[in-house]
Amino acid sequence: MQNIKPQPANLAPRSPEFPWPDNKKTALFVGFDVDAESVWIGMDPKNTERLVTMSYGGYEARVGVPKLLEVLARHEVKATFFITGWTVEAHPAMCEDILAGGHEVAHHGYLHLRPEPGNIDVMAEEVDRGLEALKRVLGIVPKGYRAPGGESYTEFLELLADRGFQYSSSWRDDIRPYRHVLPRGAGPIEIPVNYSFDDWNFGMTHRSGSRALFGREDVLGIWKDEFEQTRDWGGVTTMVMHPQVSGRPMRIRILDQFLTHVRSYEDVWFATGAEIADHFERHEAAQNNSTQR
Repeated sequence: MQNIKPQPANLAPRSPEFPWPDNKKTALFVGFDVDAESVWIGMDPKNTERLVTMSYGGYEARVGVPKLLEVLARHEVKATFFITGWTVEAHPAMCEDILAGGHEVAHHGYLHLRPEPGNIDVMAEEVDRGLEALKRVLGIVPKGYRAPGGESYTEFLELLADRGFQYSSSWRDDIRPYRHVLPRGAGPIEIPVNYSFDDWNFGMTHRSGSRALFGREDVLGIWKDEFEQTRDWGGVTTMVMHPQVSGRPMRIRILDQFLTHVRSYEDVWFATGAEIADHFERHEAAQNNSTQR
């Protein structure tokens, strides 16, 4: 049996307590993973020849993202779209529409490859190609990163820090933001994900991985309950949606009705990932200044 040292996987201290802006009680972070066809290529490069499989991802640019942008505009919500570099190159007009709507564009790899211990050279190329595509096509340098497949490891967090990322939104171990602690010092801010808001779990079924679809009332009930308890605790509700799932006709109603429900509360701060990270850094700087006096 391996001698595995008994210590927490995350060495960061508990998330700091600080107020949300304008005396708000909680925050809602609406985030989309814009994979398009890259998620299917990342799973199996042979899928490039399986055109019906690829069409699951192609739905994003043709229908999913345009319809989601309409819903967000109607609710006056600015979201964060984590986009793969491949998607930026394949669907530049879709990505330009996201920016034109005033939304944040963040990094989601290049070909939706999952970070795994031991593949740091592969992931360095994956991150750098994504950065280059976002800069060349959209003219932006992203502040945030979300890991394809929602995985990470220490060496990869150090890579993100070296590339200047302000924040990550991949981990699942808190309801408030915190800063990663790396062997060499401070790492990126983490805006933790609430796994209950990952729509892939409820609404994606396909020929090679079929499973039951969850109906609207089931998902809406889960989302409302998770949000309301997170609100009571003063946390941030971080959503992980995919336009090829939540951009489908019935599923877009779930988001529409959920945002209507959240808007019924007057104490919710609707924020992008960059806005939350900036707010965290202001609090952090104020705390550091007070302890140095």
